[in-house]
Amino acid sequence: MLEAGGFEVIGEAENGATAIDGARELAPDLILLDVQLPDSSGIDLAGPLSANGGPAVILTSSRPSDELGPELTTCGALGFVPKDELSASAIADLVP
Repeated sequence: MLEAGGFEVIGEAENGATAIDGARELAPDLILLDVQLPDSSGIDLAGPLSANGGPAVILTSSRPSDELGPELTTCGALGFVPKDELSASAIADLVP
């Protein structure tokens, strides 16, 4: 879906630890990050991943934003897209 919408997918991570390692190794421009990861919270990882000129982070979840708490807007993520609304255009709308 993302590639068909014009994004180049260069990596995938199964958990927070591999997301951090992958971001260092691959240096992506953008990370689409699930809020619920097996070993951590995407909300907790968004700030460290995007700090110091790191990639922009967009969070996603099957849960609606009003169930995720105020940290969703203060964690350092560029934005949030619910999984049922996830599309290349929804992501592109958030990217400056």
